[in-house]
Amino acid sequence: MKTHDFYYELPPELIAQTPLQKRDSSRLLVLGRESGQIEHRHFYDVIDYLKPGDTLVLNDSRVLPARLMGHRVPSGGAVEVLLLKDTGGDVWECLTRPGRKTPVGTQLCFGDGQLTAEVVEALDDGKKKVRFRYEGIFLEVLSQLGKMPLPPYIKEELEDQERYQTVYSRVNGSAAAPTAGLHFTPELLQKLRDKGVNLAWVTLHVGLGTFRPVKAEEITDHQMHSEFCMLSQQTADLLNRTRREGGRIVCVGTTSCRTIESFAAEDGSFTERSGWTDIFIYPGYRFKAMDALITNFHLPESTLIMLVSAFAGRENVLHAYQVAVEQRYRFFSFGDAMIIL
Repeated sequence: MKTHDFYYELPPELIAQTPLQKRDSSRLLVLGRESGQIEHRHFYDVIDYLKPGDTLVLNDSRVLPARLMGHRVPSGGAVEVLLLKDTGGDVWECLTRPGRKTPVGTQLCFGDGQLTAEVVEALDDGKKKVRFRYEGIFLEVLSQLGKMPLPPYIKEELEDQERYQTVYSRVNGSAAAPTAGLHFTPELLQKLRDKGVNLAWVTLHVGLGTFRPVKAEEITDHQMHSEFCMLSQQTADLLNRTRREGGRIVCVGTTSCRTIESFAAEDGSFTERSGWTDIFIYPGYRFKAMDALITNFHLPESTLIMLVSAFAGRENVLHAYQVAVEQRYRFFSFGDAMIIL
């Protein structure tokens, strides 16, 4: 199967640059995975498609304000550092810009010197290991100096950084938001609970690999990025009970899907697990656990549109995307949503 099989035309003006004022007022395209039938609703109507006994699986990872703007010492030249992975001992795997001007040994300064750093290692893929120095607690310093690492297709500055967090985010570690969850409000979550819908929490720390284009012509030649994820015993017990009692497991976002499909046993059962996953889901994949999916609209030729196509069928998905373009839906991170049933 070719990467180009997942291409579609998207007018640039349909890429949402800012979030809507009300999270749950975005539009919702409802897609029947078997029939291909489409309905047009609003996200707050999602409650109509969920039943008592269903379980929503939500990724509670929180985005780090991981984009640091500073300067090189002593030259004073500007530098941008994007934190990717905490490797321990105040050393982080990072992307630096300009990469050529940040060789090993480069000294960096952020803010008024509240945070300083040294490039200590150059990695094969252009990343750097950077050791940070600071007083106090690193995450508190980062919250003062860092900015949200918005995707490259968003050109607008974000006025309220919390709008790139889900309302239920709580475990720091992501370099990008699990964006399907951005549509939920505390009030909508409570209405779902009141209806008898269960909420289950998983954690997958989203890496920047999620935005990396698929350059291989054959999708099977693509090297999938790894991300760390966790599934608690409490969540495992709830998912097992849902399956036993005939409820549906409804994933909120591709990250929740990748977590439960990585950790599900062949019979669809769960136990407490954590670890790295590089699962690559594309058409032909047999789903072990997920029964329905809430997701945003994804980039052409991306691994995410391949995952959605594996679940709902490539033709159904590309037709739904064509309809969404015709109906002027908003696309990508701050855009509208779809539910696939």
